[in-house]
Amino acid sequence: MVLIIFGIILLVAAIAINRQQREELLKVSRAVRIGGIVLILLGVLTSCIKQIDAGQIGVKSLFGKVDDDILTSGLNFVNPLVDIKTVDIKTQNYTMSGVHDEGDKAGDDAIRVLTADGLEVIIDLTVLYRVISTEAPNIVKETGLDYRDKIVRPLTRTKIRDNAVYFTAIDLYSTKRDLFSGAHL
Repeated sequence: MVLIIFGIILLVAAIAINRQQREELLKVSRAVRIGGIVLILLGVLTSCIKQIDAGQIGVKSLFGKVDDDILTSGLNFVNPLVDIKTVDIKTQNYTMSGVHDEGDKAGDDAIRVLTADGLEVIIDLTVLYRVISTEAPNIVKETGLDYRDKIVRPLTRTKIRDNAVYFTAIDLYSTKRDLFSGAHL
């Protein structure tokens, strides 16, 4: 975009030079005009090419309307007016822990749940998740790019609490820990 603006400035300067009607300035005016056109074309070309890194996809948005078509990793040729939001599609983790600097949130972020025997248990956990690339436009449309705080965290806390009521406190810490930790949310 900067190249386009600088090219327009050069074109305006060339017109101003050309209006002076002096012979020695006509060659300068022509060179400045050509330089301005080249900068504008170069600016438009660079605005049309978007790079998406490996493990990410691009979601296109034009004047607020999100397109269902996604951009895959690599170089992509797009409309220069399109805004591209990148979404990470690699497996990510979200940690909730009682240790101060361990989780994604500062302070005690462990989940307190009630077990089948009515005891309160504090659970530290890490959730592995990933965004399905074909669903990324819907996530951007309906939730936004902060889906971790709006979907992953609340859903995880709810599901852990819902599943913990089927286990006793002793089961959660010993015999059925693997069964509880392998639960798919």
